[in-house]
Amino acid sequence: MIDPQAIVHRSARLADDVQVGPFTTIGANVEISSGCRIGAHVVIEGPTRLGRDNRVYAFSAVGVEPQDKKFRGESSRLEIGDGNTIREYCTISRGTGDGGGVTRIGDHNWVMAYCHIAHDCEVGDHTTFANGSSLAGHVEIGDHAVLGGFTLIHQFCRIGAYSFCSMSSAIRQDIPPFVTVAGDPAVPRGLNSEGLRRQGFSSDRLQALKSAYRILYRSGLPLSEALERLATLGIDNPDLKTLASFIDNSLRGIVRA
Repeated sequence: MIDPQAIVHRSARLADDVQVGPFTTIGANVEISSGCRIGAHVVIEGPTRLGRDNRVYAFSAVGVEPQDKKFRGESSRLEIGDGNTIREYCTISRGTGDGGGVTRIGDHNWVMAYCHIAHDCEVGDHTTFANGSSLAGHVEIGDHAVLGGFTLIHQFCRIGAYSFCSMSSAIRQDIPPFVTVAGDPAVPRGLNSEGLRRQGFSSDRLQALKSAYRILYRSGLPLSEALERLATLGIDNPDLKTLASFIDNSLRGIVRA
């Protein structure tokens, strides 16, 4: 299953059914689990672990050293879960000592061509990165988030679950869950209603989130007062609790123009 023109370091551990294409290099301390398919001309450096059933396409660089001038070769790693698709020319860096030492990508993510995931990022499950999306260091991406083509995200930003970033969005602050943003700088453009419907959100759940969005973005209230009203509205609503908790824990502040 390993092309004779590939180079695999003797310390790398590959499951018996892993496929590796020609001219690919797999370095020391790389672990690749069952069902993975690695295309041609791919570079995977360690320490890196790929879970089951991942597909890495041609010319991607995975687990490479972080693009951080403070990095001095300290021990760091990349952890990738199961069922991810990483298309052509993607770059994914390991973590840094100052940032916790690990970059993590969850399960069933769809990462299209020319995307970049920098050091110490945390990517959840079932996300979509359209072509050319780029994360700076320490970015967090919640489950089911969608990044439009050429979306750029500033370091330390958090992108909430089920949010949608339109193409060419330039994101400098946190994006709350369930919200759509667009522009440079990115500003809120409404609830991600269509995406939520596709994920099976009921009409009652959508209506509650629409009410919360109006409080946050259309009431004219200061954020502190909007959060008080949101807390009252969401006493027994898990979605609104998720939204309020995300905002309460935002260090960079949320987009709110």
